[in-house]
Amino acid sequence: MADQQDPYKEIRPFNDAEVAEALTHILHDDEFISAVTRYQFPRLSDRLGWLLKPFVRIALARKVGDVASIADFQALVADYMKKMIARSTTKLSCSGIDQFDPDDAYLFISNHRDIAMDPAFVNWVRYQYGMDTVRIAIGDNLLSKPYVSDIMRLNKSFIVNRSATGREMMKALTQLSSYIDHSIQSGHSIWLAQREGRAKDGNDTTDPAILKMLYMAHRKARSFPEHVKRLNIVPVSISYEYDPCDSLKANELYAKEVEGNYEKSKFEDIESIVKGITGHKGHVHVAFGDPIDGDFDTPEALAQEIDRQIISNYYLHPSNLLAAGEEVDVTDEARKGLDERLSNTVCGAEDILRKMYANPVLNQRKIQE
Repeated sequence: MADQQDPYKEIRPFNDAEVAEALTHILHDDEFISAVTRYQFPRLSDRLGWLLKPFVRIALARKVGDVASIADFQALVADYMKKMIARSTTKLSCSGIDQFDPDDAYLFISNHRDIAMDPAFVNWVRYQYGMDTVRIAIGDNLLSKPYVSDIMRLNKSFIVNRSATGREMMKALTQLSSYIDHSIQSGHSIWLAQREGRAKDGNDTTDPAILKMLYMAHRKARSFPEHVKRLNIVPVSISYEYDPCDSLKANELYAKEVEGNYEKSKFEDIESIVKGITGHKGHVHVAFGDPIDGDFDTPEALAQEIDRQIISNYYLHPSNLLAAGEEVDVTDEARKGLDERLSNTVCGAEDILRKMYANPVLNQRKIQE
């Protein structure tokens, strides 16, 4: 009976009634407290962690003491976002946002460069314009730690079950398809990456399988073109002047190229999240495309239109233009910035990193031809 009343309970974000219990779980998770202690006191945590952790727990409890709703939690996140943007970016700009009705819900399908920051920047821009924040799709592979899952679901994330197989996979995808449509129809916008995993080589392409998933729960109710219009899809291009994880991505691609495979370390995804949040990004631009309004008979045709908008609207930074070998009038600081990124890779991976920054330029030029 409970499942019928709340069919998305296992994957949806928490609601206001679940906030207090989730925060209690987080504050009592020793691994989370240890992680925060290491972050705040990197030099002392190894020797004095046992002494520092109780004080960290008390400080966090005070910080979240007045948080009683999802809106309260997001206001807390917004405070951290403001500080993070001031520390890790030189500029944050956006385009295309003034075309949206604050009362309408949209499915924002975005290119994917950073695990946490892509949807965070979309949310921050909407927040600055007085619009509701979006619900965020996040793979269960990133939620192996209970406290990570709790924090993400408090921040309006819903779970994409990537670990399911066989019939369970079909069931999970149908549930996901239904939940996304339910969210849009009930007035809640969604952020969804255009493909599984980040575009580590700088090529932003939409996986038609993602678009097939959106239709799975609705095949008997309406045609694919009808469902596309119902979802109010908006392509989004997020571009970073500097990707804090660029050397990690280049080293991984180089290892795959040379050795044929790459084994992630146990906490590599979490480390990438932290690096992406705290690392230097330079100028970040969020470009909202036009709501898709047309008859697209197949997921493949729809993917082409999403790609066209994402690539065309991608803001090209000096780092991109320099990497592509274009003659541009840029500062010595910009040239130095790219050179420093190249020097941070393992020997042999420099060309991969250069292409990572150059590919958005090359792809945009192809569309313009």
